[in-house]
Amino acid sequence: MRYLLLLSSLFLFLHSNAQNSDSNNEPDSIKKTGYATYYHRKFEGRRTSSGVKYRGSKLTAAHRTLPFGTKVTVTNLVNGKSVTVKINDRGPFVRKYAIDLSESAAKKIGIFRLGTAKVQLSYIVE
Repeated sequence: MRYLLLLSSLFLFLHSNAQNSDSNNEPDSIKKTGYATYYHRKFEGRRTSSGVKYRGSKLTAAHRTLPFGTKVTVTNLVNGKSVTVKINDRGPFVRKYAIDLSESAAKKIGIFRLGTAKVQLSYIVE
């Protein structure tokens, strides 16, 4: 009887450790809400903080603190449309806004004509 209890306890212990190690392999995404805006066309071709030229046709964005190269999924909370952008610049420098999108990204989530929208940012910092 003791042998059976010991064996079942060992099985439960190993099973719970296996589940915990699987969940640790995938990092949790961070979700934040804020307001998004987009770059004006006058910035086309200018160098960003990361050194690459801004192109309105690319799916890129500016964020004040996220590392360059971080991929962020931006979801418009009004219409539910999403786009994934790559951070390659610093800004926006108006505290009200959490992220500056390229023109193409703004069009994809439906804020190009509006100028701004409340969005959810979802990303993984590695």
